Amino acid sequence: MPLPASASPPASAERNRFAQHLFTPLPQRYDRLAELLSFGQNGRWRRAMISRIEPAPGQSVLDVASGTAGVALGLARAGATVVGVDLTEQMLRQGQRNVADARMGDRIQLVAGRAEQLPFDDAAFDALTFTYLFRYVVDPEATLRELARVVKPGARVASLEFMLPPSRFWRFWWWLYTRLLLPAGGLLTGGREWFAVGRFLGPSISGHYRRYPLPWTVEAWRRAGFTDVGARVMSLGGGLVMWGTREGG
Repeated sequence: MPLPASASPPASAERNRFAQHLFTPLPQRYDRLAELLSFGQNGRWRRAMISRIEPAPGQSVLDVASGTAGVALGLARAGATVVGVDLTEQMLRQGQRNVADARMGDRIQLVAGRAEQLPFDDAAFDALTFTYLFRYVVDPEATLRELARVVKPGARVASLEFMLPPSRFWRFWWWLYTRLLLPAGGLLTGGREWFAVGRFLGPSISGHYRRYPLPWTVEAWRRAGFTDVGARVMSLGGGLVMWGTREGG
């Protein structure tokens, strides 16, 4: 598959504005509804991702697309010092409340920023995680290069994304769930805002994997400067955990 053309700044800015518009109304009930609408899999997928970087006391970890700080809290509980960065201010505010409730303010700092242009020096972090990011950036490979820039050589990086089930049987049921049950469940449990997310999610995931299938994504990690790239399909294809090591360590 040919390499997608690099995004122009206006296209990137438009994708950022869309993500902010989508997520701004959601923070207050985001974590509870995310678990409910994923049949309880979201937390398990997060733990699987975190296990791939093996966070340890004294490590500095950057959590990109941190949202309400769910992953950041998991990293901090393992002893790491965490900086969480997210595009949406309202999500970060809820994240701050979650961090304060967990009494983790001494280990977690949350800041606003774009994954495509991170406000950090080169090689600033010992490890990095990112979640549900690629569908909201114009150029996933360029974003991977930016993520690689801010971690040290030898640093472990791991990600979590939704997946399109590879089996035709499970893809059929996934299609019914994402096109029918997910929007309806979002409306019943979270109102119009979650209905909009539910209606958007399935077509967004399908479209992403038409453009960037898994083999392309694995190669994009490698081209961005990662070695030992691996992938684990989760929950019959509902989720995807990926990982790699920044070359040069």
